[in-house]
Amino acid sequence: MRPARDFFAPLAVGAPAPLREIPARPSRAIHFFDPGNEKMAAKVPDMVGPGSNGPDVLLGNLEDAVKAENKEKSRQGLVDIGRATDFGPTQFWTRINSLDSPWVLDDLTTLVPEIGDKLDVIMVPKVQGAEDIHYVDRLLAQLEAKAGLTKPLQVHAILETARGVANIEEICGASPRMQGLSLGPADLAADRRMKTTRVGGGHPGYLVRQDPVRDDLGVPQYDAQRTTYQQDLWHYTIARMVDACAMHGIYPYYGPFGDIKDTVACEDQFRNAFLLGCVGAWSLHPVQIKIANKVFSPSVEDVAHARRVIAAMGDGTGAVMIDGKMEDDASVKQCQVMVALAEELAAIDPELKEQYDRIEVAGV
Repeated sequence: MRPARDFFAPLAVGAPAPLREIPARPSRAIHFFDPGNEKMAAKVPDMVGPGSNGPDVLLGNLEDAVKAENKEKSRQGLVDIGRATDFGPTQFWTRINSLDSPWVLDDLTTLVPEIGDKLDVIMVPKVQGAEDIHYVDRLLAQLEAKAGLTKPLQVHAILETARGVANIEEICGASPRMQGLSLGPADLAADRRMKTTRVGGGHPGYLVRQDPVRDDLGVPQYDAQRTTYQQDLWHYTIARMVDACAMHGIYPYYGPFGDIKDTVACEDQFRNAFLLGCVGAWSLHPVQIKIANKVFSPSVEDVAHARRVIAAMGDGTGAVMIDGKMEDDASVKQCQVMVALAEELAAIDPELKEQYDRIEVAGV
C-alpha cells in the first residue's frame, strides 16, 4: 500500500500527474457500441454533441459481445473512430478485455499510444481487488509517458464477481485514476450462483407477501388471496456500491438492462438506481439513451423546489416551513445536490437548460 504522501505521484517517469479530484462530468447514458461493426461505427459521428437524444458517453466495447475472431478488427475500428472523430462535450470511453484474457495487453499498448489523447476513461471488467487496479495503473503510467500524454487516463471498474463486491472499498481507493464503478449483474449473478438468467432488473420470484387476512374470530386465512410485491435483486449491491464510491469521491453506475423491449421496467430500474445515488446507466440500444437521459436528469419540479428551499434557508441555518413541510440544514444539503446536478447538465444539454431557465423566469 502506497503511503499517503506518494499516492498522487506519477507511477512512471514522464507520466502526467494523477488527478486529485475526479471531474463531475455528466454521464447519464454510457452507450455501448462495437467499433468493429461498420453499421454501428457509421452512426458514431451523429451521436456526438449536446442534447437530450444523444449519450453523454460513447463507449467502444472490446470485450463481451465481440467474438474472438473479431477482437483485432474491433480494436482497430476503435482507433480509427478515435482519430477521425471530434467528440466535443461527449466523453469517449472504452471497455478493454478482461485482465486474464489474451487480448488485453494489445488493447492497452495499442489504444494508449494511438488515441490516448482522445480517450477519457478505460473500463476494466471483472475487477477482483486492488491488485487489478494497481496493475492497470502502473501500465497506463508507462504507456502515457512513452506516448507523451499530458492528461492521465481514468479507470472505471465493473463489479462482476463476489470477490469484487467483497473488496469494493479497496478497489475504489486503489488509485487516483479511479473514476467510478458499474454493476455487472449477469456475471455477478453467475459468480454468486444466483438463480436468475435475467440481465439486470427484478425477478417475479423474489418477493414479499402480505400477511394473511383474519376472519371474524381472528383466525389467519392462509388460503385467501394475498398481495405480493416484487423486490429488487440488486438493491444491496447498488447501495454498497454507492456508499463506497461516495466515500472515495468517485461515481456509481447501474449497468446493463437486458430486456430492450421492456422500456417501462428499464425506466423503473434506472430510476431506482438514480434515487439511491447512481449518476448514470449503460445503454445497450439507442432507445435506452433517451430513458437514461430522462431518468438521471432532475425534474423541473424537483429543481424548482430545491431552489425554493435554498433561497428560503438563507445562510443554511435554522429551519423554515415550506408547503407544510419542515426544511432545515440537512434539507439544504439535499437540495444543493439536486441543483448542482441540474447546472452540470444544463451546461451540455440545451433542451434541459431551456426547461431549467423557465424556473428562473417564473421567479422561483
